[in-house]
Amino acid sequence: MQRSKVKVRRGTIEEAVSLSRLIPEFENPAGAETYRSRLEGRDHLILIAELDQPCGFKVGYNREADGSFYSWMGGVLPDYRRHRVAQALADEMETYCRTTGYAYIRMKTRNEHKAMLQFALHNGFHLIGFKAYSDLMKSRILLEKKL
Repeated sequence: MQRSKVKVRRGTIEEAVSLSRLIPEFENPAGAETYRSRLEGRDHLILIAELDQPCGFKVGYNREADGSFYSWMGGVLPDYRRHRVAQALADEMETYCRTTGYAYIRMKTRNEHKAMLQFALHNGFHLIGFKAYSDLMKSRILLEKKL
């Protein structure tokens, strides 16, 4: 299928929640109330990627007030993977963070999400921590990128 260039725009909580429910890796995606409680009163960014329809999202916020921006949630619909959607979203978030004055972007992923870990490492993130869970695959890998 021929696709045009990925367009990234600002989005809403409702759009992010709707897309998150279509990502098969998300077992119990967060609802709108969880998004509101995390984002309300904080600098935040909700991005929506579109090709022929909304196909991906990325949400982040100022979590620690320490000069870092936390890339909290994101995903790309399976049919749109390998079309640079995740890269377009990551690039837009990084541009936002640089122009807004953040020094770092931080994120975490589960050990079971190998593609996300590879994507982060390819994009200049470094491992800064690990939080073990009894199920090793559910353990969290903490990453950071200096801007």
